[in-house]
Amino acid sequence: MNTNHPNVALIHEFFRIYASNEIDQLGNVLAEDIKWHIPGKHPLAGTKVGIPAVVEYLGQLSKAAFQASPIVMGVTDQYVIDCHRNWSNLEGANNLDNMSCLLWKIENGKIVEVYNFPEDQHKVDAFFGEVYG
Repeated sequence: MNTNHPNVALIHEFFRIYASNEIDQLGNVLAEDIKWHIPGKHPLAGTKVGIPAVVEYLGQLSKAAFQASPIVMGVTDQYVIDCHRNWSNLEGANNLDNMSCLLWKIENGKIVEVYNFPEDQHKVDAFFGEVYG
């Protein structure tokens, strides 16, 4: 994998902004009309359209003390595939520990669309249904 590819750098910058809670900087990496697709049958599922909707979704994840750690990335001139482990750290809860892949579509140096593919959709639905239901 070309770790110097600008699209990989863009995804790393997204995760840096998210991890440091610099939400006002998301416009540097996300297109205004971004579409973020969250599959499943739980309260957070659906397509988030626009930066404000994505910011709201990312803010909701903090309720579950949600974290992610990258495993591998692949890159082309228009896409990045990011596979990572994600987990929650809630006290006294059935925490989520799951693998996911995100397919990031990039145009003109901005993220324009994201597709989320969880390892076990039923486990994700049950967890988010319990935490956000």
